[in-house]
Amino acid sequence: MKEKTMLCLTRSLPQYFIKTGLFATLLVGTLLFVSCKQEQQEQSDPVIPVSTVTMKTGTVTLYSELPGRVSALLLAEIRPQVNGILLKRHFIEGAEVKEGDLLYEIDPAPYQAAVANAEAAVSLAKAQQAGARANSSRANAGLVNAESLLKVAEAGLESSRATVTAAETALAAAIAGLDSAQANVEPLLLRQERFKELLESKAISQQDYDDVDAACRKAQAAITVSQARVDGAKADLARAEAGLKVAIAEVDRAKAGLVASQAELEAAAAGEESAKAAVQSATAGLAAARINLDYTRITAPISGRIGKSNITVGALVSAHQPVPLARIQQIDKVYVDVPQATADMLKLQRRLQDGRLSHNGTQHVVKLNLEDGKPYSQNGSLQFKDISVDPSTGTYNLRMQFPNPDRILLPGMFVRALIEEGVKEEAILLPQSCVSRDARGNPTVFVVDSDETAQVRSLTLDRGIQDKWLVSSGLSAGDRVIIEGLQRLRPGLKVRETPAIAPGNNSKQLD
Repeated sequence: MKEKTMLCLTRSLPQYFIKTGLFATLLVGTLLFVSCKQEQQEQSDPVIPVSTVTMKTGTVTLYSELPGRVSALLLAEIRPQVNGILLKRHFIEGAEVKEGDLLYEIDPAPYQAAVANAEAAVSLAKAQQAGARANSSRANAGLVNAESLLKVAEAGLESSRATVTAAETALAAAIAGLDSAQANVEPLLLRQERFKELLESKAISQQDYDDVDAACRKAQAAITVSQARVDGAKADLARAEAGLKVAIAEVDRAKAGLVASQAELEAAAAGEESAKAAVQSATAGLAAARINLDYTRITAPISGRIGKSNITVGALVSAHQPVPLARIQQIDKVYVDVPQATADMLKLQRRLQDGRLSHNGTQHVVKLNLEDGKPYSQNGSLQFKDISVDPSTGTYNLRMQFPNPDRILLPGMFVRALIEEGVKEEAILLPQSCVSRDARGNPTVFVVDSDETAQVRSLTLDRGIQDKWLVSSGLSAGDRVIIEGLQRLRPGLKVRETPAIAPGNNSKQLD
């Protein structure tokens, strides 16, 4: 300051003052006057040098950081499904195994014997089934024969009925002939009596009488013949009726034989069905025996990394025992399960509905921080949100899936998931170092107003993003916030800006 004053005085004084001796006296007096004046001004109204940062708006992606645990994508607990002595172990603990790889062998001898027994049972059942089929064929043939006999008997019955009908007709004709002959002989007998009386009185000739007598004898002979025919017809009718009874008896016997054949066929069919069921049962037993034999070779159900073996060779294992032989975990991809408070979810929904946040199309992309605080190199995806809320904690579970090609994430590891909430447009990020608290604990900052005076501004802060605060209210774009020189500041003091510290890129949240 003194150098500037001296330079001004030197330029403004006439050259003759320089040449004279009065120049030194004037210069000293002027310097003393200016110095005193400046000290008085600084003591009465000091100007504080400060550094400021000008607030700018930008787009910030907001994340929720939630604690969670890693779990395997697939987990298989290897347990025996049959009882027996463990003979061999075919894997190295901690190694990678593939689906279908042989892991353990159980003594197969008793199960091989069971398979042989089941095979014999199947053979026996098939033989019995063949016998049942033969019986069924014989019964079917007997049924056909019985049906044929019944048809023959029925045909004989019809023939006997026709014979009876014919005999009845013949008897009726013979009776009619006998009646006619008897009717013809009566007038001839009367005529014979009259001619006999006339012959005695010589009224007629002997020839006339002989003719009448011959006619009478002929009519009587016709009666005898007709009677013989009636008797023969009756005998024929009796024989026909006896034949009819025999035919009826034959039909009844044929029907009884048919019923017996049908019953035999039904019994044979039932025996065949029983034999078929026995074959199926024996086949199922054989399949079960083979399955149990296959279970003596314990294979890997999934591909993954196998842990330690809990059972040693020579130990007795039992089916579905509570202690697994080993565990296989597939961790080339892993799940991360985290709980989220329902209050946070409702708050986020309201902010999205109000327009304070918006989605950018990547809501299902999640990030991860490891136990040491370092970010995980692979991004994950949000799989689903549970629809049930735990009433004891007021949280619901989120499940995320992360690729794990380098096996960095291990089941049970504690991590922190960064779940994208949304994008805040025109966000203001403020360095945390310039924020102080008032007596009530409310956040405040010093800003420089238009007349270069420091003023206190109360803030509402949303959250911390690394070394910055996300400001909800209290600051606007263009506000100059004091970040250095805060020690001597008081509201209303004049300030003088020094070169501002670059605020950094606040257009996005740093990971």
